[in-house]
This record gives sequence, C-alpha cells and structure tokens, in this order.
Amino acid sequence: MATGTKRDTERLERVVIRFAGDSGDGMQLTGDRFTTSSALLGNDLSTFPDFPAEIRAPAGTLAGVSAFQVHIADRDILTPGDAPNVLVAMNPAALRANIGIVPAGATLIVNIDAFDDRSLAKAGYASNPLTDNSLSAYTVYEIPMTSITQEVCKEAGVKPRDAERSKNFFALGLISWLYTRPIEPTLEWITARFGSDNPVAEANTRAFRAGYHFGETAELFTSNYEVRAAPFEPGEYTQITGNQALAWGLLAAARVAGLSLFLGSYPITPASDILHELSRRKDFGVRTFQAEDEIAGVGSALGAAFGGSLGVTTTSGPGLDLKSETIGLAVNLELPLIVVDVQRGGPSTGLPTKAEQADLLHAMYGRHGEAPVPIVAPRTPAHCFEAAIEAVRLAVTYRTPVIVLSDGYLANGAEPWRLPDLSTIAPIDPAFASEPNHVDEDGTPTFLPYVRDPETLARPWAPPGVPGLEHRIGGLEKADVTGNVSYDPANHEAMVHWRANKIAGIAKVLPDVEVDHEDGAEVLVLGWGSTYGAITAGVRRVRARGLKVAQAHLDFVNPFPLNLGEVLARYPKVLVPEVNLGQLSKLVRAEYLVDAHSLSKVQGVPFRAAEIEDAIVKLIGGTT
Repeated sequence: MATGTKRDTERLERVVIRFAGDSGDGMQLTGDRFTTSSALLGNDLSTFPDFPAEIRAPAGTLAGVSAFQVHIADRDILTPGDAPNVLVAMNPAALRANIGIVPAGATLIVNIDAFDDRSLAKAGYASNPLTDNSLSAYTVYEIPMTSITQEVCKEAGVKPRDAERSKNFFALGLISWLYTRPIEPTLEWITARFGSDNPVAEANTRAFRAGYHFGETAELFTSNYEVRAAPFEPGEYTQITGNQALAWGLLAAARVAGLSLFLGSYPITPASDILHELSRRKDFGVRTFQAEDEIAGVGSALGAAFGGSLGVTTTSGPGLDLKSETIGLAVNLELPLIVVDVQRGGPSTGLPTKAEQADLLHAMYGRHGEAPVPIVAPRTPAHCFEAAIEAVRLAVTYRTPVIVLSDGYLANGAEPWRLPDLSTIAPIDPAFASEPNHVDEDGTPTFLPYVRDPETLARPWAPPGVPGLEHRIGGLEKADVTGNVSYDPANHEAMVHWRANKIAGIAKVLPDVEVDHEDGAEVLVLGWGSTYGAITAGVRRVRARGLKVAQAHLDFVNPFPLNLGEVLARYPKVLVPEVNLGQLSKLVRAEYLVDAHSLSKVQGVPFRAAEIEDAIVKLIGGTT
C-alpha cells in the first residue's frame, strides 16, 4: 500500500485495549486520556487501572509493570473486559507480564526500541519474543516509539531523556488514530496541565501528533476502527471513579442533611483519593484533617460527630484494624459516623494496590464486645455515590457508625455517570435535640440522653453548647435512659439488646432484594459489592446459551434485607462469587441454613465474566 492511500474505517461494537509499561511510562495517564476521549464520543466504557504492588520496583522488571485496561462499546457493558483485543507493550517486561491474558488472534503493538538485550534479560526472556516465533498466534506491530518521539521533540527544547518520557503520548496518539478518537480534548488537556509555553507541553504535543500521524501515514495498518456512541438515557454525563463518587455522595448527603462535613483520615492506598477530592471542596464548607495516624483520623471524625457534624473517616484494611476500638466507642456512644473501607489485598500490608473483598467478616465482627454496625456495599463506581448517601442516611437516622465496603477495583475504575437531580434525594433529618426531654419530680426540665425513639430506637443527638442538654459521654457502659455510668449487669445486657435491636430494625426500611428471575431457573447467583459487573455479564452469557439462571445482588450486607431468606429458599442451588475465601457464603449459611456454593478468587484482580459463566454452567449441570 502506498503512503497516503485512503483506507476504510471498520466499525466495531466493542474493543478492549490494555496499555502496559514500566511504572514510570505513564500508562495510567495514557489510559485515562483515552478513556476521557471515548467518554466524550458517547461510548459506554469500563476501566481497570492495574497498579504495580511495589512503589519503586526496578525499571524494566516484571514487578514494576503498570497497566490500564479500558473497554469501550456502542452498547451497555459491565466490565473492563475479560481479555484485551489490543495490548500496547512499551517494553519486554510489559509484554511478558500481560501476554498470558491476551487471547490468540489479538493485536500486539510493541515499542521495538525497548527490546534490547539488557531489557530482555531484565524481563526474564532467554530470547527475543519478536524474533523467536513465540508470538506467531498474534498480529504484531513493531513501532520505534522511543526514537520517533526523541526525533520529533528535538525542537521542543527538552533533553533526549526528557523527550523519551513523552513516548506514552506517542502511543496515545497512535491508538487515538487507530480507534478514531478526537485529538482536540487531549491537546487541550496538555495545554491546561503543563501550560502553553512549557517545553514539556510542547514535547507531549509533538509526540501525540507524531503517533497520530504515524498511524495515518505508515503502511502498517490496513484500516482503522470506529466504535460508535452507545444509547444513553437523556441527561448530562461525566466520567467518574468510585472514589470520586464516594466523595461526591458524602458531600451531597451532608448538604441534604444540612450538616457540615468533616473528614479525618490518614492517607492509605487505595482510599487516599477520597481525602484528596474532599480537600478541594472547601467552597462547600468541607473540613479535612490529614491525621498523623489512623487512630487519630477516626477519633477526630467521632469528635466531629459529637459536635454535630457529619463525621467521616476513610481507610483500607490495615487502617480498619486500627480504627476498631474507636468504632466500638461510637457504637457505645450511639453517634453517627461514616467509615469508608476501600478494601485491598491482605493480610497486613498484603497487596496494597490490588483489589479484594476480604474485609466483610472484619466489618461484621471486628470489634470486641457486642458491637453491630450496618454495612453498605456499592456495586459499581457510579453506585458509590448512592451508597454514600444511604450510609449517611442510616448513620444519622439510627445514630450509629456505618461501614461502607468499597474496594480498589471500584475506587480506581471509571464509567459514565448521569448527573442526578439533587432535588430527588430523599431528606435526611438530623433531628437534633433542642430542649430538655424530661421533667423531674420537682418540675425541673432535664435532658435524658438515652431516651429512645419508638420507631428507630435511636437516642437523641445533642451537640454540646445547647443550654439544658448537658450530658455525659465516654466509653464506659451507660445506664439506660439517664446515661449515667453503670456497672449493673442487667442494665448492660439491656443496653446490648437495645443496640442490637436498633441495627436489626434497620432491615424494616431497607428495600427488598430484587431478583432477576427466569422461569425454570434452579440456580441463584448471589453477589455483593464489586462482583456485580462480572456476575451480570456471566449471567447474560449463560442465558445466551439457552440456560436458565437467576441473579440477586446485595447492597446492604448488615442487616440483610427482610426478604433475603425467602428468596434463597426458592432455589435448590445458590452460587456466591466473592473475591475472598467465601465470607458472604458463611454468613448466609449461618443465617438461613442454605447450602451456598462458594466461588472464590483471591488473586488481587476481579472476576472475569467467563469465570462466572463456567461456574454457573457447572452448577446447572451443563458443559463449560
């Protein structure tokens, strides 16, 4: 084909692209910019940023590989894709770390400049995979990304080593051409990020344009591709991650409740972005406190709750360990407190940048004494917004700490989100105590801090400074009604029952579990949290085979919705996929005496739809 020959654009329904390189190669930025361009085109999308577990792994090694997978489509999709159709590998380590998930027939685009003997050896290759025929099952494009980038950046006034850092924009430009993404949003972003006169901006712009024009003029590609816009409900949309959605949901709930929002937190992966996002919202009256440790973070949040604010603390698994005593104090004090646990691989430091759902039993029972708390589990990045609002509603209404169980997969993943009409959010009434609620025998008005609402069993919320509402607070057991310190055994048992019944009573206001049922289905797939996308995609695949299966998903894990037992009893077989060793399975077996089949995965990565599909088919009795 001669350079400049017109090529046809082929239409695709969907494509999964994975960018992979060294942790310093800017793969997260590359994937994020491609995602943004796709969102502006109106594609449905789902992303999976895959960070290296080591912060400073040696360059060019497998431990240092960073990847970003994005799935774009002209229809509704639920996951970042089981496997990439295209892998962009910036060096040998990126190729070797990811080739195992790339199916035969897929496209590999490699930076040929990085495949020198030293880099091959660091990646563990005994021979060059580009020449030893080991990649014969793939369509391979070898492109000198580094050298072209350095050449086009000579006139930008940056050093060759600094110019090399722009090669990720070359890759972005090339993929933008290959999948007909608009270039203006990326060029505008470069200018906004680095400034119009900055040499770095000039280098990135030149590299991006060079990649785009390389795809357009080189003889390598016979066509490029188009993924058209997906049908969406009318409205205004934005791209959102789970951590952003949680932050915005907390902010929206505080505004609806008329409360000032206070966040006391210690930075920890993968929850820190919530702290970062809320710290930018001082114009909404948000106060953020970066504490010296996890205990100080939750203590400050509980203090803010005592003072009449919406107290929030964010963390991951190791921090939840450290916050447990103060959460128990909040249970005893019966004050509203939001604890966001963005779960990651454990135990201990574990896999800091990888996802897991293994904190469920910790959230249920990880406190001494009888200290039940509600647990809310968002199912998608966008759903984190609604989950945050519902967590605040429960905390404020029932005067209790609430744990929100997100995870690293939701936190960093992105999807389109339709901006809600905030006027449709149901009211959240703090119902602060404003005057004494009792008259003594001598006629003196007094305030009794543990007089309970007959419907919710919640005690009054009485911030300090209101005349006549003085009362004691502390970790020692309180006397029922009066709030005086009490060591009476019968009183302690009564207070334990009050607190337990209060949490159990929340089930009365929770929505019923909705079942996506098919007549004749004998298998129910029950999920919670971030498994929603993979489960739903797997169920769709099973149904496409003509097999019958039902699906239900829990957004509220404690207490369980009232109809869950009845739902489980309808099906002879229940499959529970979890990114842990079967924690929800244990809970439903104990509560409802059902033979729940656990499907476990603890590899630091989410389920693939195919894994769910295979497990369902096996349980039905079919052939995978």
